[in-house]
Formats: sequence, structure tokens, C-alpha cells
Amino acid sequence: MNLNELNQSQREAVVYKDGPSLVIAGAGSGKTRVLTYKIAYLIESGYNPWNILALTFTNKAAKEMRVRIASQVGNDVASCLWMGTFHSVFSRILRQESQYVGFSSDFTIYDAQDSKSLIKSIIKEMQLDDKTYRPGSVAGRISNAKNRLILPDAYRSDRQIYDSDVHSQMPLIGEIYQRYWNRCRQSNVMDFDDLLLYTWVLFSKNQDLLRKYEEKFRFVLVDEYQDTNYAQHQIIWLLTQHNRCVAVVGDDAQSIYSFRGANIDNILRFQELYKGARLFKLEENYRSTQTIVQAANSLIHHNSRQIHKDVYSRKDMGEKISLLETYSDIDEATSVIRCVREFHRNERIPYSQMAILYRTNAQSRPFEEAMRKSSIPYIIFGGLSFYQRKEIKDVLAYFRLSVNHHDEEALKRIINYPARGIGQTTLDKVFTTAGIRGVSPWDILKDPASIDVNAGIRNRIASFTSLIESFADNVHETDAYTVACDIVRRSGIQLDINSGHDPEDISRKENLQELLDGIAAFVDEHRESGQDALLHDYLQEVSLLSDIDQGDSVGDDRLTLMTVHSAKGLEFRVVFVVGMEETLFPSQMSSDTMRGLEEERRLFYVAITRAQEYLLLSNARSRFRFGKTEICKPSRFLREIDPRFIQRVNGKGRGQVSNPVQSGLDVRRFKKIAHTPPAPASASEPAHVSSMPSSVQKSSTTELCAGTRIMHERFGFGTVTAVTGHGMDTKATVVFDNVGQKQLLLRFAKFRVV
Repeated sequence: MNLNELNQSQREAVVYKDGPSLVIAGAGSGKTRVLTYKIAYLIESGYNPWNILALTFTNKAAKEMRVRIASQVGNDVASCLWMGTFHSVFSRILRQESQYVGFSSDFTIYDAQDSKSLIKSIIKEMQLDDKTYRPGSVAGRISNAKNRLILPDAYRSDRQIYDSDVHSQMPLIGEIYQRYWNRCRQSNVMDFDDLLLYTWVLFSKNQDLLRKYEEKFRFVLVDEYQDTNYAQHQIIWLLTQHNRCVAVVGDDAQSIYSFRGANIDNILRFQELYKGARLFKLEENYRSTQTIVQAANSLIHHNSRQIHKDVYSRKDMGEKISLLETYSDIDEATSVIRCVREFHRNERIPYSQMAILYRTNAQSRPFEEAMRKSSIPYIIFGGLSFYQRKEIKDVLAYFRLSVNHHDEEALKRIINYPARGIGQTTLDKVFTTAGIRGVSPWDILKDPASIDVNAGIRNRIASFTSLIESFADNVHETDAYTVACDIVRRSGIQLDINSGHDPEDISRKENLQELLDGIAAFVDEHRESGQDALLHDYLQEVSLLSDIDQGDSVGDDRLTLMTVHSAKGLEFRVVFVVGMEETLFPSQMSSDTMRGLEEERRLFYVAITRAQEYLLLSNARSRFRFGKTEICKPSRFLREIDPRFIQRVNGKGRGQVSNPVQSGLDVRRFKKIAHTPPAPASASEPAHVSSMPSSVQKSSTTELCAGTRIMHERFGFGTVTAVTGHGMDTKATVVFDNVGQKQLLLRFAKFRVV
């Protein structure tokens, strides 16, 4: 092992082994390198590999570290390390000591779906309403309790917990938790949270056993310590409080998982808990340009609860960060995707080395549509394409069945969603009878007497067909948005999705709202261009988007789309962080408290530090939300970045600067253009407006002629090339700077002459 391969800070952190140490590793500073070298150094210093415990958060991280260590000390030695994720290492210990916690060594492990299924069964046995006691929400509360090391008896006797459950209209969660706990023990089963909880029970209730493992693990190392929860923190403390040979590595500035139970206090207070612990700071960033690193520093310094460090880079200054203010969400998506094409064409940067990061999954929709129209291959990292998400496919299936009652796949998908007591056995009978008679399943459903089911099920079938037919009454006359909202409400989907409050439920709500907003925008745009905007028109357009295969034909060179949370630990030459607006980033739900706001700021810090060379931040002045155009204020985080590192770029139309991404200029020139954007919306402006931003008012059609410049509510600036028709049928052909040519029916168009 050659310690000269390390910089001075890394080397000091590696060789210190005389007590507890905290290594604060800034973004791109070689954290994994330090961990692997430290383990190799410990082995060279006389530690047996089986006396070293190294804990990570992902199997990928553990595998990468093991490979690197093997290159230093050999495969045979590396294979003797106790290294892996918290759950894998603790399950190994529990199998060896299972009798101490009342299990046999062959216990099985439930995944999240297994746990939810058992909880669902218990809710049913207790004759509780699963619309109130949603299995996912109940499972989340039980998981949170276990990660806080609260056993069922303690949970049921805690008045504060009970009051919280009552407030959530679920006062019997304590009883469900107790039954779930008992059933798991009877079945010799642990869930993922139990692997932590029972390890804590094992060590805290059996002092002789704890001493055995204290002696066994002479040195403990923990990766990503800022992401540890209370249970993980307590187990590490039990194992190391006496010998104090512990090294934790992490970055408080990248603590972004509180919704999973991560507690930033674990890393902030490490030196208080381990008196005399050494602090090492890895401050040299090997990933990004000086500009990106210094901009990130200027942002994160606004957090009060942090371990101060000055991250720096020896790379070139690089280009300034580009701030692109757009006029609408559609303008933002189009502008960003065109910029992607410019980087790809002019800078020869592969799509795979670029990423679009957003705060919520729902934001992917307009970017996906823009990329498909531009034939840019892409991949959704850590998630599904917008139109492949379950809640979206469910709603679209209702739309399809309302337009075409004989759509078998749509029927199978939603006949019992939300649950209405029409099970698979009944559905099998329907399809079997339809096959025998040579008709569609819908024809059989319309004649339920022909199915061998009881009267109760026949009534449920009749109610279902009546519901679908009532939707069909409007699909040929009423606009797609109005019909869609009616279907989502009366089908029960809206109630089902809105009844949950877990992060997964919130994401489903956001996706549903984004779908409805997209339909509203579709109706608006089609009305303006004089086209039909009925539900079947929308389905025809969206089917072309959702059916495009992004598979093997595009190879590996694909643009990456992901949430900022998913991007942690990754890096790209070019990063776009989109949707930089108040209530979006920072999230409205997370910015009510200082603690929440500081985590949002850390999340933005993570987004910035994913970029190696180029970083573009974008925001929209208006977004379509809840069927209306909403004025958006730029994110406060944009003002917190030192302005020395930012250059502002705009689209055409303000008479001073043309958008180089659209005008054919190369990316180098694009990044060098600076211009102050329009003033942000004032705080006094309404949160929602029914038609358009106050700056975009409908103008008299007599003002229009070829060559007139206009500013449109959603498409931004454009030039009129022709005006045709008379009276109510007058249309204008407009070439917009960002979105190309559109034809506007002027009685519906929302624009002003500039």
C-alpha cells in the first residue's frame, strides 16, 4: 500500500487508529478511497481482517470497497472482513445468536411487500376499514417505531404516540403492531426493521454477548454516517462505547434522508458522544470545476447547523453556472432539451454524461414528452417513466374504457380498482363466458344474469357498468379535462390516492395532479389552435408517447432523468437542475421549519455537486397547476448562490438577447451570454390565476400582422408570420423562439403584443 497516493488530509485520516474519529468528506473528495485505504492500513498494522467491521448502506458500496481492498491486501484477506450493509451484517449476527431473541437460526426475512400483506390481513381480521387504516400507512408507522427502538408494549403505553394515532384517525395502530409482532414471531420471521431492532435487543439485554462482539470487532468503520437512523446509531454506540475504536465517514452537508429516518444529529454530535474524538476534513474536490465547488460552498454556508468546511478544487475555474428563466413549464422543458442537443452536437458530450435533476418524480412528464418529440433517448433512473407509473396507468385505463367499453386490458385493470368486491374469480367467469359466446367481456357484464355469481356481485357489476356508461355520456361533447376530473373523482381514485400521507402516497398525488395538469394544458393548446380537445383526442396523443419503445435500439447512450435524492453518489459532465421555484424547490411541505428548510438546502447542494463541468439551473415564471396558470416565484436558493458564479440567460423577445440555444449559436457562446431576467413575481400576486400571468393579457386581434412580436402565456416569445380567417375563426400562425411553429385561434389565444 502506497500512502503517497493520498493527499495529506486523506493520509492523516487513514493512519489515525488510536481512538474515535470523524471524517467529514466533502462532495467528490475521495471518501471511498479513504475508507478502503484505512481498512488496508489497519490490516497492515496488525489487525486481523475478521476483527474489522465495516458497515455501508448499499451492497454496491460494500462490493466496491471489497474489490478495492482486495487489490491492496489480496482476495483471501479481504474475504475475511466483516463488511456489508447494516442489514446483511446484522442478519448474519442474528442467525448465530438467534436463540437469545427467541428465534431459530433458519428464520426468514420479509420484504416490504410481505410486511404490507400481513398487515393488510390483520386489518381485515380486526374488521377495520382499510381506507382509514391503509396498510402502507400502518406499515410506515410500525417501521418508524421500530427504527426508534419502540417495542409494542412501549408503543401502546405512550400517550403522545396514541394521541398522534388518534389525530390520524387510526387509534388502533398499537393493537395492529402487537398482533403483527406476535405473528412474525410465531412464523419465525423478521422484517427489515427487525434486523436492526433485534440486534439492539440482542446487545442491550445480553451483556456477556455484547462483550463477546466488542472483543470480536476491535475496529468499527461506518460509511455515510449522516444517513444513520436512531437504531443504527445506538447499535454502533453499544459496540464501541468501551474500546472507542470507531471511524465514521460522511458529510453533514449531504444529509437528505430524514423522511427515511436519517438523523443528522448523529454526525453533528458525534464528538459530543465520543469525547476526544479526532475530526478530519477532506476538503479537496476532485470532481468539479472551481466555479461549481465555490458556488456550492456559498449556498451551504447559509445553513446554521453544520460542521464548517471549505471545499476547494484544483481544476480550472470552468464556465459560470447558467441560470435560465423561462416563461412556463412547457418553455422550460423545450429550452432545456434543446440545450441538451447543443451540448451533444457541438461539445460532443454523450447523452449518458448528462442528467436532468428534479425535486419530484411528477416533474419528469414535460421533459419526457419534449425528448420523445426530439428523438433523444433517455432513461428514468431509479423509477418508471411517467406513463408507466401505476396510478397513471390506472387513470388512463378508466379513460380508455369510458371511450371504448370493449377494451379488455383496460377492463381487467380497473374493474376492481378501487376495490368494489369484483374479484378475480368473477372476472375469470366473465372472460370464459365471453369466449364461449364469442362476444366481448363488456357484453357479458351488461348481462350479469348470464354469469354464475350471487346477487350481491351482480349488483356490484351493474353499478360498475352504470358508472362507466355515465362517463361515456360526456366523452363526445365535453372537453377532456372536465371529463378527466369527473372520472378521477367519481371512480374513487382521487379519494384512494389522497387518503395516504406516506412519501410514496405523496408522490402518487403529485403524479395524478401532473396528469390532470397535462390534460388541462392539452385542452388549452388545442382550443387555441382550433382543434378538438375531447378525451379520445387526448388518448390518441398520449398513446403515441407512452408506447414509444426506449429499449435496446438506443443502446447505452441515454440522457438520465432522476430526482435529486436518486442522484446522490453519482456524477455527470453536464447537469440540469430544473424547477427552481418556491414551493417546488424548496418543497412547500419541507420548508415550514428551519430544520426542513436546511435539509432542502442540503438537497440542492447535492444537486449542484453532481456536476463536473457544466451546470444549468432553470425556473419557470408560470406553471399549469390544478387546471390554472399559477405564477411562480424563483427559488430563494438561487439568491443564496454568490452571484459571481452565475450568468443569466434568457429566451428571445425582450429586444436585447436572443436565446443562443435556439438561434444556432454553439454552447460555448451560450454559456458566455449574461443578461438580467424579468423581475420575479411579487409576493402580493395571487397564488393561482384562472387564465394567465398578469403580464400576459389578450390583445386585440387588429394589432396582429406578419412580423408582430407577441409573448404567449405558455410558449413564450414568438413572431407572427400570417393572420388568416375572419371574426371568431381568425387564426394567427406564430413561430415561437423555443417551441417552433403554432397556429392560434385568436378567440382562445392568451398572449400580448410586445
